[in-house]
Amino acid sequence: MGLLVVMGVSGSGKTTVGSRLAEKLGWKFYDADDYHPLENKKKMEEGIPLNDEDRIPWLCALHDILRREHTSRQDTILACSALKKMYRRVLIGGKSAIESNQTEQSGENPALKILFVHLDGPKDIIASRLEKRRGHFMPLELLQSQFDTLEPPSAPENFITVSIEKSLPEILLQIESAILQGEASPE
Repeated sequence: MGLLVVMGVSGSGKTTVGSRLAEKLGWKFYDADDYHPLENKKKMEEGIPLNDEDRIPWLCALHDILRREHTSRQDTILACSALKKMYRRVLIGGKSAIESNQTEQSGENPALKILFVHLDGPKDIIASRLEKRRGHFMPLELLQSQFDTLEPPSAPENFITVSIEKSLPEILLQIESAILQGEASPE
């Protein structure tokens, strides 16, 4: 049983990679963008970057989804920016991760074991993708704020970094390989 979060700045390919991988593996897929409250979407449409206050309730709701799927033993992939280390801690540990500033929890709600897949690539490639995207609430003007906010995962976080300069089949193969090596297993 595995939980995987495909993360990165807007336009890095999270939804495409996550949905294709879920389809290929027979896992459940969620796109975090679908769970943004209307106020968050309106701010972004107006070119206003989200702050922690905007993101924390959204991340807590996403943690609850991951917790539910974990409890029902459902392999799950979530496409979510998860730009800051604190945001990843919230996805792993829920609201208590903010209060305690850590992810290790005991008792009835132990921290979730999640493999974070960081889709990484040059800003010019990502900007060209955003320019071509239609009907999304995230404008190109906010891309720099995403890069400014990004704290790439680092040890001891459970993650792999995948270059978006690879082809989609190569990206999927690299992630599948990490899953097979047990990096996404719950224990």
